[in-house]
Amino acid sequence: MFDRLIRVVGKENFHNLQELNILIIGLGGVGGYAFEALVRSGIGSITIVDYDFFEESNLNRQIISTQFNLNSSKVEEAKKRALMINPNCQILTINQKLDEQAVFQFDISSYHFILDACDDLLVKKRFIIKAKDQHIPIISCLGTGNRLHPELLQICKLSQTKNDPLAKKLRHLLKKEHIKYLDIKVVNSFENPVKCANLGSTCSVPMAAGSIMASYVINESIKKSAE
Repeated sequence: MFDRLIRVVGKENFHNLQELNILIIGLGGVGGYAFEALVRSGIGSITIVDYDFFEESNLNRQIISTQFNLNSSKVEEAKKRALMINPNCQILTINQKLDEQAVFQFDISSYHFILDACDDLLVKKRFIIKAKDQHIPIISCLGTGNRLHPELLQICKLSQTKNDPLAKKLRHLLKKEHIKYLDIKVVNSFENPVKCANLGSTCSVPMAAGSIMASYVINESIKKSAE
């Protein structure tokens, strides 16, 4: 099933992808697409963390949600879908709402990459600190709501973000912890958000953000192999 991928990355790099163990925090619009892309890329082991259940409002942007799994656990439905695609992928589900204290106790030592797709700033901050302390690559997705242009997403350093109030708050939290954030990788939209009374969302922007996060894992793995 991975013949076309192997043509692009080569057999050795594909073998390295199969050896990876990835942690994904949050399975919403961004995290769900990142998960799907990694499953379809032959990643060997993935841990997915989310406490939530699918709701009708998720149907416009969350790839795992359908009319048939509303009110079902996101992580359990994600696992079912993934195993129908790649039955060899080892998937660990953690159905838990994380807070800052829970992250303190979370063992990340076995992971090669961490994908932060959650919307809790304190959890984001703590995972970044924890990953930096243990020298584990982490990439955090910032705001994708109220945006229309996936082509304005890109990976950059947290210090380089624009037009994102979430990034500003995250920098502030890290400063309070005396953490240098200059080299922290994020997925940032350089688009000015649409102004509306309540947070809205499209499908294309979180979908693209999740795909970018997955591509980061694949390309960084290839780069490490070449060093």
